[in-house]
Amino acid sequence: MCIVKSAIETTPDDIDKIFSINFKGTFLADIAAAKQMKKQDTLGKIINCSSIAGHSGFGYLAAYSGTKFAIRGLTQALAAELAPKITVNAYCPGIVDTDMWKEIDESLAPYLGVEKGQAFTQYSKQILMGRPQKPEDVADLVSFLASPNSDYITGQAFISDGGIVMN
Repeated sequence: MCIVKSAIETTPDDIDKIFSINFKGTFLADIAAAKQMKKQDTLGKIINCSSIAGHSGFGYLAAYSGTKFAIRGLTQALAAELAPKITVNAYCPGIVDTDMWKEIDESLAPYLGVEKGQAFTQYSKQILMGRPQKPEDVADLVSFLASPNSDYITGQAFISDGGIVMN
């Protein structure tokens, strides 16, 4: 879930709602999964969804960025706690051409003083790979994290954004 508002317009109810959905929901799902995985005799894998907004704060996305930074911290803490039986990693997509970004664009446009559709275009120009991300690009990273090829990786938050945030 994403709330697009200036920080000074963001209400305590907005913060409660977005943290409840984005962070608390992830935390509780991770714990439920970890409890089940500990009963199994195979390597478990938890894969969390963060965002490039969890690596770099973006204007008008303060509450959203806060939840995504929190998910990165949760990912690291659980990786330290659950190893070596369970790996915990996160994927951090950028500007993905989805309905969610259409909603973000529509909400950002008034703040940026642009027409609907132009915020998406403006932010997409920052992508070094020359195009917005496709859902398949995100799925490829998640597939890798779920595969045996990532068995020795834990506590990481992988950016997949075509080169917007590089850290």
